[in-house]
Amino acid sequence: MPENDRLNGCLDEINLEFVEREATPRLLMKLSIQLHLAGLSLLNTVSIIEIFGVERARFTVHNWVHKADLQPESDRCPDHVAVDETVIQLNNEQYWLYAAVDPKTNELVHTKLELTITKVLAHSFLTELSEKHDVSDAVFLVDGSHSLQDACQRHGFDFRYEKHGNRNAVERIFREIKRRTLCFSNCFSNAEAETADDWLRSFSFAWNQLI
Repeated sequence: MPENDRLNGCLDEINLEFVEREATPRLLMKLSIQLHLAGLSLLNTVSIIEIFGVERARFTVHNWVHKADLQPESDRCPDHVAVDETVIQLNNEQYWLYAAVDPKTNELVHTKLELTITKVLAHSFLTELSEKHDVSDAVFLVDGSHSLQDACQRHGFDFRYEKHGNRNAVERIFREIKRRTLCFSNCFSNAEAETADDWLRSFSFAWNQLI
């Protein structure tokens, strides 16, 4: 698919029902949301829309991204699912990001942000994953995480230990998420964990559209 077709399709998926009296043209709002989620900083994003004669604050674009409430598609049926957990920084605190990736497509299928890692939280993460997608016949690819291995066992999922290979998909995505939260920390500055969780789902939506 040509890159411009991908971008147009992604813009079409952005719902602006939250807008009431916004003076900004909707196409520019959608473009701003997409550019920021695709990797452009808030500062560079507002600079782009200034080319079209529209001046908006960085906080305004951040609010557009948050209010759009973008979500990755549900009801997928992957053959394999790579699951993992990693630490990300939110303000001055560390949070644990749980993520599930379809290694065949490199798409993020589910994310969840938690204060810590436990077997209960890992089980809850896989419960949410199974409610959104048909993973009953999928093979789960897990590294050394005992909590995720235990959660797979409790759910009755077929899983295997894999350090590299197909698991490289989730590792690449984790590197990108860490790069984004490090470079564009204004996304998370003074933000609540719930806001960061929303941002991660929006990031998942954009990642899946553009890979």
